[in-house]
Amino acid sequence: MFADRRDAGQRLGARLRDMALDRPVVLGLPRGGVPVAREVAAALAAPLDVIVVRKIGVPGQAEVGMGAVAEDGIVVWNDDIRAQLALPAIALDASVATARAALDERVGRIRAAHPQLPVRGRTAVIVDDGVATGIDARAACRCARARGAARVVLAVPVAPTEWTSRLAGEADALVAVETDADFTAVGSYYDDFGQTSDDEVLACLAPPR
Repeated sequence: MFADRRDAGQRLGARLRDMALDRPVVLGLPRGGVPVAREVAAALAAPLDVIVVRKIGVPGQAEVGMGAVAEDGIVVWNDDIRAQLALPAIALDASVATARAALDERVGRIRAAHPQLPVRGRTAVIVDDGVATGIDARAACRCARARGAARVVLAVPVAPTEWTSRLAGEADALVAVETDADFTAVGSYYDDFGQTSDDEVLACLAPPR
C-alpha cells in the first residue's frame, strides 16, 4: 500500500492539506511516526515536534501492551486487557514505572536537541505510521489536550476500519489515507518498514540547512 514512511507521509500530507487546518503544529510519535510527520509538516508548512509515548507492557510479556504513558504524566489503559489480567496494584505500578523510565530516557535525548514547541490555542496534528490498538494514539491525544491544543487531529496512513469508533472522543478529527476491515499489523501495509532509530528521529526534527 505504501512504499515507505516517506511515501505514506506525502500521501497523508496531501489529504490534510485539503482540510485548511488553523495554525497547525505537527506532532509525530517516535519513533516510526516521525518520518511520516516530517512529510506532513512539509505539506502543511507547519512546525514539527513530537509527543513521546511508551507502551506499558504486561509483566513477562513486554510485547503485549496493556496501556501507555506519554509525556507530562499521562497514563491510559486498555481496560479490556487489564480486566482480563486482574493484576494486583503493585504489578501495575511496577509496569508503569518501567515504561515511564524508558519514556523519560527518550524524552531527555530528544528534548536536549529539540525543545518542546507550544501547542496552546493551535491545532495539534498527531501523526503515527499507523494505528493498531490505538492505545498510543489515545495517550498522545490526551497529552495534546492537556497542553491546551484548541483542536486535536489524529492522522495516520492506515488503520482498521473500526478505528473511528475505537478512538471516538479522543480527537476532533480522525484522518486515514486507507482503512482495512481485515487489518493485520501496521508494517504489513509498507514495502519498507525498517526500524527508525533515535538518530533518525533527531535528524527529522533538525531544522533544514
